[in-house]
Amino acid sequence: MLPYGRQSISEEDIEAVTAILRGDWLTTGPAVTAFEQAIGEISGGHRAVSCTSGTAALHIAYAALGVGAGDEVITTPMTFVATASCAAIQGAKIVFADVEEDTALLDPAAVEAVVTDRTKVIAAVDYAGHSADYDALQPIADSVGAKTLADAAHSIGGTYKGRPVGDLADVTTLSFFPTKNLTTAEGGAVVAKDPALAQKAHEFHFIGLMRDPERFRITDEGPWHQEVHEFGLNYRLTDVACALGLSQLKRLDQFKKRRTEITARYNEAFAGVDGLRTPAQRDTVDPAWHLYPIRVLDGRRKEIFLKLRESGIGVQVNYIPVYWHPVFTDLGYQRGMCPNAERFYAEEISLPMFPDLTDADVDRVIETLTGLVS
Repeated sequence: MLPYGRQSISEEDIEAVTAILRGDWLTTGPAVTAFEQAIGEISGGHRAVSCTSGTAALHIAYAALGVGAGDEVITTPMTFVATASCAAIQGAKIVFADVEEDTALLDPAAVEAVVTDRTKVIAAVDYAGHSADYDALQPIADSVGAKTLADAAHSIGGTYKGRPVGDLADVTTLSFFPTKNLTTAEGGAVVAKDPALAQKAHEFHFIGLMRDPERFRITDEGPWHQEVHEFGLNYRLTDVACALGLSQLKRLDQFKKRRTEITARYNEAFAGVDGLRTPAQRDTVDPAWHLYPIRVLDGRRKEIFLKLRESGIGVQVNYIPVYWHPVFTDLGYQRGMCPNAERFYAEEISLPMFPDLTDADVDRVIETLTGLVS
């Protein structure tokens, strides 16, 4: 079975990890600091806080932004559930806005139609690695005193109007799961433009511990002293994971180049095939292409999906609309809320996409899918 996604691990990656295992620091050490600095550098020069997963990054970001009961968070239904559930865990009401018909990205016009003075965060998702329209979303957020959040789990290394992912929204969250554009095995990061917000994110992911003497409320202890002013969780990423991430970062441009090449081969092959629709790309965006979401038309998605798997082609569907999950339907969310997202879901199949995919592998996918829909 040809997988739809997988990690690319080199001998240099293995050596980087084993060097940590032979050293003094397994966690909270220099590799963590170096990795966070490196992520910050490629994300517009802002502070990055590493963490245990992309889901953890979202939880940290919403907590740092002060999301709580009575707040509303506007987001897209075309995403993994964590984009919404991590805000719901904080007590927020989730407001789903529909996506653009062609890109499946959060539609600024749909956001503008539902924004209120209770809106705390507008959370866009860079679906498949293609950045959302942050220049349109930011003024909407600013008009009601809200913040923008880029769920960039798919898009590290990409750009929007020449600006890097991490520099597009007030806060950006990243994922380093094995199938993502670089991996730390499991892992994620929060990037914040506001240094004070980044510090809140750091303290939340560090169990709430605060070590700044100027902020201490208890001032007569010794040099061991630390305080917790707000509750937090242990979402710390290890030096072992960060060493892998640092090594992977050296190949991020190479990974992105190969994903772009694969996308171009798919686009060329499928452009004129009846029954298929290739992914859209805005002229202002240089995507990182975490996924290749082909659309299978005429109600044949399930049939073609099953036949691809029977042929040994690993495919996936990304994603079921978030409000279809029972945890949201139990709260009263109903199908039909976001027709563009539901139509996209009914047609989408994610084809194999990872840097080690060979040209022969790509040709096999093209020939198999073309044969099935013809």
